[in-house]
Amino acid sequence: MPHAINVTDVRRLLADGAQLVDVLPARAYAVDHLPGAINIPLTTLSRKSTAQLTRDQAVIVYCHDHQ
Repeated sequence: MPHAINVTDVRRLLADGAQLVDVLPARAYAVDHLPGAINIPLTTLSRKSTAQLTRDQAVIVYCHDHQ
């Protein structure tokens, strides 16, 4: 179930093997993204596009637009 987390939670989850997903469009992702993040643009988010994610690990989804 989705819920908001803070920076401390992100660091802990990543240390425990969480997957980091940036949902910005590919161009924005190419310009700037967090290290280790994979890109699944929000407009393509589907069962098929998320098949690359490991089901038994937490997933952190984020979107940060610098504009």
